[in-house]
Amino acid sequence: MQTDGSATHPPRSPKATGAKPTLLYARPGIVVTGERFTVGRNSWPVAELTHLRTSRGPHDRLAVRAVVVTAAMIGGVGVLLGFTGGLQRLTAGAYLTLGAVGLLPLTLVLVGDRWRPPAYELWGRHRGAEVLLFSSDDERQFGQVTRALQRAREGARHGGWEDPVAAADPWRPNR
Repeated sequence: MQTDGSATHPPRSPKATGAKPTLLYARPGIVVTGERFTVGRNSWPVAELTHLRTSRGPHDRLAVRAVVVTAAMIGGVGVLLGFTGGLQRLTAGAYLTLGAVGLLPLTLVLVGDRWRPPAYELWGRHRGAEVLLFSSDDERQFGQVTRALQRAREGARHGGWEDPVAAADPWRPNR
């Protein structure tokens, strides 16, 4: 009790009031509420997640291997032709063909990234450890999950999801 007769109450949590937590995103295997972020079997309290950042995952291993093997073979053919003196005997058409073949690794990189693009990753810190929270190759889903988690963090930072006007006790003068 205050000296003026008014009472102060601590903010009510959804658990104390029996209310359900605010659902911000729900799809099979992914649930974001005002209190928890759940992906598959992993679940984290939203209030404990800090330093959220997004990045792209590694490139597809098959595409990287194809580029490395192709570049090595083209380089080997070039070295072999240089040592045997075959470069002086090549025609202009052969040089153009070698140039076009030299662009093959670049073409493989572009096709590989289109065919299997790197995944979008959401990273954060949980209890001091860097954790991969979510990964998806669907840009739209990744954006929705990321925004939902950011809204949940904002709600946790500002004291919850209750309507401040509806949750406040009206002021009554002392009589």
